Amino acid sequence: MSHTIEDILVESTGELYKLDAVFCSQEVSSSSHHETDFEACPRLEFMVEGSANIKSTRESEKVITQLNSGSVLYTPVDIQFDFLFNEKSLLLSMGFYKQQIILKLIAWDGEHLNVLEKTSVLRRGPRVGAFILQSLQEAMWQKEDKQTATYLIKSLLCSSLYLLQNPLTTQPRRKSLFEEIRNYVDDNFYKDLTRDSVAKEFLISSTYLSRLFQKEADLRFNEYLNYIRLEKAKSMLKRHDVKVKDVARKCGFNDSNYFCRLFKEKTDRSPSEYRAQYCSKHGDV
Repeated sequence: MSHTIEDILVESTGELYKLDAVFCSQEVSSSSHHETDFEACPRLEFMVEGSANIKSTRESEKVITQLNSGSVLYTPVDIQFDFLFNEKSLLLSMGFYKQQIILKLIAWDGEHLNVLEKTSVLRRGPRVGAFILQSLQEAMWQKEDKQTATYLIKSLLCSSLYLLQNPLTTQPRRKSLFEEIRNYVDDNFYKDLTRDSVAKEFLISSTYLSRLFQKEADLRFNEYLNYIRLEKAKSMLKRHDVKVKDVARKCGFNDSNYFCRLFKEKTDRSPSEYRAQYCSKHGDV
């Protein structure tokens, strides 16, 4: 199978391609390894190549199900998870937000996860995708009917492919640029990013970058960057027994003292207190 998002969607929606619909248990709830966006949303996780176990981090790392090549996992908004890859794998991850679909092509090379491609498309016009998602939600209660679930997932992939191939041409350049910059920050949060360095990356002035974030997100650039970094830090504190100063460094904070002050300002708890409170509710990290 070709290794671009569009080619994968084209091939997987063909008549001869066999998909396998997979559902998670209704009880699973935690946070997925590659989630970087503002809000939870329904998701499709399409194992294009390879295999992985899906585990819950709230149930003593219990393995819930397995994805093999051709398997597509549907999860509603309140179900999240972690991946344990068994071999080199290629995963197409799709998040269905209220106004857009975010698609990521992710590769596991045996040691690291790499985002090979990331794009987004606006959800617009007739609410075909929304009704398919609603039907998938109902299908979770009748898991034995795998054929219907498979057709629904293939229909959702077809709808997403149509939106990808027929982008909304009237979207203002300003909004499109903002989405590109936001995606760049989401994927590079751990690097030494500054307003000036990001502006230089996109060949715009730092002043215009500030106005762009204020206009499109009602946030200053540094507020958004810190939000993403703190969300990553929360996830790391919950999952890994890593020193706080190492969490700070891995999430892009060069000064661990500043990280601790900012963390407490935003959560009313120190990083250590946040981890201890989580572990007391859900067991040791």
